[in-house]
Amino acid sequence: MQVWPGQAYPLGATYDGAGTNFAVYSEAARRIELCLLHDDGSETAVELRETDAFVRHAYLPGVMPGQRYGFRVHGPYAPDRGQRCNSAKLLLDPYARAISGSIDWSESVYGYHFGKPDSRNDLDSAPHTMSSVVVNPYFDWGDDRPPRTDYHRTVIYEAHVKGLTMLHPELPKELRGTYAGLAHPAVISHLTELGVTTLELMPVHQFVNDHRLVDAELNNYWGYNTIGFFAPHNSYASWGDRGEQVLEFKQAVRALHKAGIEVILDVVYNHTAEGSHLGPTLSFRGLDNASYYRLSDDPRYYTDTTGTGNSLLMRSPHVLQLIMDSLRYWVTEMHVDGFRFDLAATLARQFHEVDRLSSFFDLVQQDPVVSQVKLIAEPWDVGEGGYQVGNFPPLWTEWNGKYRDTVRDLWRGEPRTLAEFASRLTGSSDLYQDDGRRPLASINFTTCHDGFTLHDLVSYNDKHNEANGEGNRDGESHNRSWNCGTEGDTSDPGVRDLRDRQMRNFIATLMLSQGVPMLSHGDEFARTQGGNNNAYCQDNEVSWVRWPEPGADEDGTLLAFTRAMVWLRRDHPVFRRRRFFHGRPVEGTHDELSDIAWFTPEGEEMVQRDWQSASARALSVFLNGHAISEPGPRGERIADDSFLLMFNASADELDFAVPVNHGRQWQVVVDTARKEGVPPGAGPKVGAGERVRLVGRSLTVLRRPA
Repeated sequence: MQVWPGQAYPLGATYDGAGTNFAVYSEAARRIELCLLHDDGSETAVELRETDAFVRHAYLPGVMPGQRYGFRVHGPYAPDRGQRCNSAKLLLDPYARAISGSIDWSESVYGYHFGKPDSRNDLDSAPHTMSSVVVNPYFDWGDDRPPRTDYHRTVIYEAHVKGLTMLHPELPKELRGTYAGLAHPAVISHLTELGVTTLELMPVHQFVNDHRLVDAELNNYWGYNTIGFFAPHNSYASWGDRGEQVLEFKQAVRALHKAGIEVILDVVYNHTAEGSHLGPTLSFRGLDNASYYRLSDDPRYYTDTTGTGNSLLMRSPHVLQLIMDSLRYWVTEMHVDGFRFDLAATLARQFHEVDRLSSFFDLVQQDPVVSQVKLIAEPWDVGEGGYQVGNFPPLWTEWNGKYRDTVRDLWRGEPRTLAEFASRLTGSSDLYQDDGRRPLASINFTTCHDGFTLHDLVSYNDKHNEANGEGNRDGESHNRSWNCGTEGDTSDPGVRDLRDRQMRNFIATLMLSQGVPMLSHGDEFARTQGGNNNAYCQDNEVSWVRWPEPGADEDGTLLAFTRAMVWLRRDHPVFRRRRFFHGRPVEGTHDELSDIAWFTPEGEEMVQRDWQSASARALSVFLNGHAISEPGPRGERIADDSFLLMFNASADELDFAVPVNHGRQWQVVVDTARKEGVPPGAGPKVGAGERVRLVGRSLTVLRRPA
């Protein structure tokens, strides 16, 4: 076999049409072997002799796409000094563009013998672990262009590749649970009809099914256990894992883009699947443990701010390079449109505290590729001081956990909620205005993959996670949920009607709020997980979306209502402002009315005692369509209809007075007390000073034409 010196960059395996360049970083290694793996179980070892700045490299003519490979690292094994090299372990390439196979959890994939954590295990892991794959980078993207949907026009749909497609009745069985299933016309049609602009995919980086879960006959369904930051997860491919998963993912992105739908990835750069000091040796640990991971004062152990056993070392230039190279790769080569960063506070822990000026944020800010896509933070982790909602830099948007909590509290009837609800409804200026951000920094949601589904939020007071095998100890215990009087399934028509109304209340509130709305997949169908609020290991019908049968009557369903609310938002810029409300008339609009006004149910403007009243659970808000301060794309003034939103979160029926000075004639366009939620055709008309009766726990929207 010919072995040429090759190049130290780019890292990973790079095929150029005639052969493949291999490059891997390790400061700890004394020697590294590249192992080409053959289907008969044998391997050909090639020592990487060329070294530049701790990057070992070689070029192998004739090595083609589909070739499986791994590394064996010869170096110090001294856990008490943080060194864990062991040439018996076949290691994945951190830059592998595809990964083949799975782990069978033989003892050989560990660095120690079971029951003897201080021992050294020299069993060969190659027959029992995954392998890296050389990938053909060439792909016909045609005229693919990123949709580049502005945040103020964005509607995010959080979904799981397998969960969204596994039970779809119109998909061929071989496409269910796959990237190709995402690209099927039936799925794309649903998203476009719903009004979705952006598909946010739960982890599709190659992840690992934990040993503990496999032993319990469960799976790591969610996928927050990454081992390959460049590789699409292989089990979501419908036709092979020797690089086919890369082609299939690209085809799905191309199809979604053609329909005008962006693709955002939920990414996990805070830890890896190698876990704690008792975890397997799969890649980073065996290559250069101390360079990749945050070690504790006793370097045998890891500093863990993620609850997974380890945290990546965010002050290491090689970790930062890995993350930035990965992000750029997914944008430039895979054409994704942005990222949602899991436990993003950990990425800001350059030393111990969460630091807004950390190197990671500096790198993202100045990067000409990554800085131009959507960047969404999950702004917390499990470490000290980890709850950082509102504290990320101006380039970022955030999952607004305070929005979720406040909206849930309002509709379950918690006292003293109105003041904070008003802030959340109008874009959370208390969180984002002081650092120059706008309402669009707030990613609003009431449900997501983590926690109750929308149906379960109104059906359970308590979590029911027994199927996870952890004695119902896992998952959040304080869900701010309310079961409407009965725990779980019920045939009581009164309870069922109330639950349906509550679901409409949550959907309507989300779409009427300033900021960027995010729906959780299946909530439009009232998907249930049977009260399981932590279904991370339920790769089955507990988590999969149950779709209605083709031709099912959708009139009066939650799906029809959700579509109507999404399109009401998309049609009216007053619900998706790019600037915060001023609370006064806006200059240059020739309208003497304030851009926003708050009223009691009696039609009187709210004063301080109204906001502070413990018993107050109802209000109205006037949104002035003639007082939108931001200009249109060509500098023109934006004018819209005006709206009066009436919220009755109390259990009692209330009469709401229409304010006398804010419009003479109104029309009902939303009423969540109605089964269909949206009056067919033209709703009832209401004049100034008249009263509108709202049943307990409902909302009504009145529109005044421009």
